Amino acid sequence: MPSLVSIRNVTKDYQRSVEKVSVLKNVNLEIHKGDFVALMGPSGSGKTTLLNLIGGIDSPTSGEIEIKGERIDHMTSGQLSTWRSHHVGFIFQFYNLMPMLNAQKNVELPLLLTHLSAAQRKRNAEIALQLVGLSERRMHRPSELSGGQQQRVAIARAIVSDPTLLICDEPTGDLDRHSAEEIMQLLQRLNHDYRKTIIMVTHDPRAAEHASHTIHMDKGQLAYTAPDHHH
Repeated sequence: MPSLVSIRNVTKDYQRSVEKVSVLKNVNLEIHKGDFVALMGPSGSGKTTLLNLIGGIDSPTSGEIEIKGERIDHMTSGQLSTWRSHHVGFIFQFYNLMPMLNAQKNVELPLLLTHLSAAQRKRNAEIALQLVGLSERRMHRPSELSGGQQQRVAIARAIVSDPTLLICDEPTGDLDRHSAEEIMQLLQRLNHDYRKTIIMVTHDPRAAEHASHTIHMDKGQLAYTAPDHHH
């Protein structure tokens, strides 16, 4: 079975004044449909850079990135933007919700880029909010919701367009232990019950336990990968 995500000899360099800094060095990685991958490693190990390359936020210096049979490493920023809107749902540490919009409208945002009617957008957003257990809060603005609830709105927004990949950057980093556990159980359910492919950067070993694979990075390279034994 071909991989959903194929990363081949990917290098990423940044220019810092006079010196070139290599953030990723010849990374090779295959991720299959339905995988739930946790990327772990110390600060500066390159895990967020790798996440951003897979999510099409950034492009590699060299190497190939193929997702669902499409090479994204040569796309222009405009092409990447369109590609992301079709294929990637993003979940960030600080939710990135629009403060003036209620939960329902926040979840509808990615659908504004599609050809769906207003009624269909509303319906899809309601289904996504129901899936994350927040139907009764859909008219609330972010300031009226707890951190855990805001992250659930962000997850609903990420899944509403039925993306190929869910890309999560420290999704529990701003939450207390109880809310963090709820969010991880929700992501695990999206992975198990809805076959969502999830790639998550985390510092939290307890969050990583919910993943099906843990990949450890160090100094721009994959240190080792450990399949999780809980599943």
